Amino acid sequence: MAIPFSYSLRNLWTRRLTTILTAGGMALVVFVFAAILMLAAGLRQTLVETGSPDNVVVIRKGSVSEVQSGLDRQQASVIEMDSDIATGPTGERLAAKEVVVLISLPKRDRDKPANVVIRGMAPASVSLRPQVKLIEGRLPRMGSAEIMAGLNIAQRFKGGGIGETLRFGMRDWRIVGIFDAGNTGFNSEIWGDVDQMMQAFRRPVYSSVIFRLRDSQAFPAVKSRLETDPRLTVEAKRETRYYRDQSEMMATFLRILGISLTVIFSLGAIIGAMITMYAAVSNRTGEIGTMRALGFQRRSILLAFLMESLLLGFIGGCVGLFLASFMQLFTVSTMNFQTFSELAFSFTLTFDIAYQALGFSLIMGLLGGVLPAVRASRMKIVDALRAV
Repeated sequence: MAIPFSYSLRNLWTRRLTTILTAGGMALVVFVFAAILMLAAGLRQTLVETGSPDNVVVIRKGSVSEVQSGLDRQQASVIEMDSDIATGPTGERLAAKEVVVLISLPKRDRDKPANVVIRGMAPASVSLRPQVKLIEGRLPRMGSAEIMAGLNIAQRFKGGGIGETLRFGMRDWRIVGIFDAGNTGFNSEIWGDVDQMMQAFRRPVYSSVIFRLRDSQAFPAVKSRLETDPRLTVEAKRETRYYRDQSEMMATFLRILGISLTVIFSLGAIIGAMITMYAAVSNRTGEIGTMRALGFQRRSILLAFLMESLLLGFIGGCVGLFLASFMQLFTVSTMNFQTFSELAFSFTLTFDIAYQALGFSLIMGLLGGVLPAVRASRMKIVDALRAV
């Protein structure tokens, strides 16, 4: 004979204070667990969405990022003349030779500086990134010391607003436009004319060549052709893959850190649940004896107490996940380990994170309740009734 589910619910409601305290401890653990996973997911999504599957990034072979890469003018010209590069509405080739360098700028809220990506762009650079939308001002004129800043730069760094001036590369640069690239890494960059950037930073080589494929299915052939060309020493990647690789190291670090912290904190939550369930067993010894006398089997007693513990975990998981969902309202910044530049991104809650957090809370409830449930199920009827 099975014990009704309502029995477990009623007992949790009867012990409201201990239920709230125990579930609250589990909720804090789930909050930390979910927040760290959301942080890693937000970083990965920001970098992956930066790229387009139809775009190809070509960098020097062996380079991890554009910052470390170098392509001379002859190599860049060979790459941008590939037959599989798409053309725009007016017949222009959708390929851009770009240079990427780092500068240090002070933040608005404090004078502590951080590295910022400066991207020297070509006329086709904006066309290759449809997610980049000009929201204030205008595009910089090619051949001038005009630049435009991503929205995160304008909001977070001194001198990053429209009409303001930044000094780097021994020159003054005037910001004439602010662009919003959505939830992508471009929002943390400053763009200007590539030739002017190369002169200012005394860079004789480009960092990369970006182009769009006429047919996305042609990528394997293009990759093979470029990487085996004896005139070149390059590596070609889809833009999405390039930015996914950029996120792997940091995302892995965050996941390991989060799991380590969560395991440590969860031990306390499990012990708390175990103490709560042992107290419940102790306070209901006579009740357990009565149920056994009425014909309820040991297995039913075991399942009833396990259900209480699982409900504690589920309640804590739901509360912790609910609180963690509000983290999506905040934007954080960290250093991209691949480029050593600051990258702003938001917490991202996904379905996978939600079910992992709830699953983790149920595991805590199970581990916290299994020993007290076994103790309750093994009580002898005579001993239990004697304690009444």
